[in-house]
Amino acid sequence: MINDIKKDADARMKKSVEALNANFHKIRTGRAHPSLLDAVHVNYYGADMPLNQVASVNVEDARTLAVVPWEKSMVPKVEKAIMTSDLGLNPAAAGNVIRVPLPPLTEETRRNYIKQARGEAENARVAIRNVRRDANGDLKALLKEKEITEDDEHHAIDEIQKMTDKYVAEIDKLLETKEHDLLQV
Repeated sequence: MINDIKKDADARMKKSVEALNANFHKIRTGRAHPSLLDAVHVNYYGADMPLNQVASVNVEDARTLAVVPWEKSMVPKVEKAIMTSDLGLNPAAAGNVIRVPLPPLTEETRRNYIKQARGEAENARVAIRNVRRDANGDLKALLKEKEITEDDEHHAIDEIQKMTDKYVAEIDKLLETKEHDLLQV
């Protein structure tokens, strides 16, 4: 039973770190990366589809993405979807290819992205602490029902705390890396 609680807590903490990593990929660093457009959805024959399912997204150079829709009729729709996304990008269509130049980041924009990254990291830390709280609550319930001893409970709580510390340190490391990327000119 204790092992099940620990495995569940570990899996949930790992998912929190993975979610943070995915959120960090959405924060642009000034370098072109295809994952920047992962959040963009295009109306494809009445259904909202992720951009990467209706077009290929490639890095043309350090500051330009090239988007090539698989159907020529989708070019204006894809261009509009990129323009109306909250990414602040201005795509330019040239035949079948849509070029998306990434404007250089200003100091103010960099600071705002760092604030956003810190907020995401704090949300991930809170999620991990909530997992710890749930696991400790489950252990206390087992103790109350006399299914485990007090020593087992204390030992398991210590292990869950070590797990929590490990994942919080991982989040701090990811945040430090992201801040470093954002501050590079």
